[in-house]
Amino acid sequence: MQKQVPSAIGKAARLNRILNNGKAVIFAFDHGFEHGPSDFQPDRADARVIIRMAVEAGVDAIMMNKGIAEATWDLWAGKVPFIMKVTGKTSMRPPELQLLQYRTGSVRDALAMGADGVAGTVYWGAPREEEMAGALSGIISECDFTGLPSMILAYPRGPSIKNHNDPEVVRYATRASAELGADLIKTHYTGSTETFREVVRVSPVPVLMSGGTREDVALEFLEVVKSVMDAGGAGVVVGRNIFQSPNPVLFGKALRAIVHEGASPEKAAELLGQV
Repeated sequence: MQKQVPSAIGKAARLNRILNNGKAVIFAFDHGFEHGPSDFQPDRADARVIIRMAVEAGVDAIMMNKGIAEATWDLWAGKVPFIMKVTGKTSMRPPELQLLQYRTGSVRDALAMGADGVAGTVYWGAPREEEMAGALSGIISECDFTGLPSMILAYPRGPSIKNHNDPEVVRYATRASAELGADLIKTHYTGSTETFREVVRVSPVPVLMSGGTREDVALEFLEVVKSVMDAGGAGVVVGRNIFQSPNPVLFGKALRAIVHEGASPEKAAELLGQV
């Protein structure tokens, strides 16, 4: 076997912790920064409450910002891999700045906290796309040198994009993220198994679906997750559909049943007491 440089070994080891047999249910928990506390029910405003439930649900990794990771480390450390979000923006910014993410963390911070990866967003097609892509390119270079996997949240946005779920623009955003050197890509669902299969096809690295806003009917969301897996997707990165659900622990387990066990949406819904 050919000898590998230490950083390549480190990256492979960390990716294997995130991806269980090449698949993952990643819990996204950066909403308090991006959207504010209004995303959380009053009894879940305390981040520790939600992180405790995510760990109990058995998610494969948790993506969150540095401050929340520090406040909850005793709940996840040694139990669930941690992916540090290193870019962001608040919804309080002026409308003309809503399509610009900036640095909120560093690869050095992630390593110091024992993270298994870092994540950052690029709004592909936005007026200041070059600033975000440039920042992520630098972050990815640091990750490659230090052995940390990188995940790009590949979101098509901007005045020329009429539908950010359009298969062609999602394909483009996905391929652009792969071209930058991301190890994992999170992007939008395109509406069907056939079109999402084309998204997966243009990427040499695993593609996961963004969970987006919470669906009122759990079965419908589970059907989308099954479609993603049937298309060859590597899994999902889900936040609100878990922590805003009536029972986050059971919802996380339902997602795992589809992603890791190939369960049907109906079978997974039985875990929620739904048929």
